[in-house]
Amino acid sequence: MKLHASRPSGVNTITGYGDGYVMLNGARRETSVVVLADRIEDWTTRSFDELSAADFEFLRELNVEIVLLGTGPRQRFPHPRLTAALAQAGVGLEVMDVQAACRTYNILVAEERKVAAALLFA
Repeated sequence: MKLHASRPSGVNTITGYGDGYVMLNGARRETSVVVLADRIEDWTTRSFDELSAADFEFLRELNVEIVLLGTGPRQRFPHPRLTAALAQAGVGLEVMDVQAACRTYNILVAEERKVAAALLFA
């Protein structure tokens, strides 16, 4: 699906998505990625099953209000012991499928919220 939202100048947006990929500012990505308004971070974790407490510590260090965790083609919830670093820091965590995470990220970034979309494709 191609998204056509007005893009704030200099802000990373998700411009499309499909099975196994997202378009970030028009460029296709097929590997796990973390998208923030001001930067795009490669994410070495490739799948939901590989998630560890260290991944959520990495996400905590991004200094955002909310993390949108896109868990692939379907919504899957990580164990609370993995997400403890976010909870302790008061960072909100919303878990959804990748496509929902893409749509939600664009809305929140347009509202100038401090948000990160952490997207896994498997």
